[in-house]
Amino acid sequence: MQPEFLCPSCNEEGKHTILKEGKDLLVQCTACGHIHHILPEKEPEPIVVKTIVSLERDSAIGTIELFEDEVVNVGDLLVAEVGDEAIGVEVTGIEMGFKRRRRATANVISTLWTRGVETVVVRVSVHDREKTTALYVPCDGEQDFVIGDVYQADGMRYLVVQIKLRDGAVMRKDGWKAYARKIKRVYSTRC
Repeated sequence: MQPEFLCPSCNEEGKHTILKEGKDLLVQCTACGHIHHILPEKEPEPIVVKTIVSLERDSAIGTIELFEDEVVNVGDLLVAEVGDEAIGVEVTGIEMGFKRRRRATANVISTLWTRGVETVVVRVSVHDREKTTALYVPCDGEQDFVIGDVYQADGMRYLVVQIKLRDGAVMRKDGWKAYARKIKRVYSTRC
């Protein structure tokens, strides 16, 4: 297979034969026979960005590797390295010096604020006519909670009636569902 390059002689992009490889490529245009040098494209170098990882009650300092021109948004899912461990995280804040932004390119980010989303604790309020019981349910971040479904935790069965999401939205319709990592609180009644 012959790679395609722009030939300075015939001013067309076409197939070339590689004659010599080194710091650059010495190539010959198959259309006109012109021999010229091609500078190899520079591979983007990853940079290491300081990352604060919130793991429910604890926090840890880690890093995330990004490319200089990579754009990061609040809500993006990335992988952080904390010590020897790789943790799936969601970006909750982007710090650029003394400023906070919702979006930035990696080369200007001083710190990423994140929270672990592989395993999360979902807060469930179970209402039972006279009292409300708080449950803390550890589960996989990708587990669905569905309005109208019955779940069990700490020996208590409960019917999900409403879900409040971390972005402030409230879900009330039967059959609607949300990932555990996106939930702020589940409201339910005891079964």
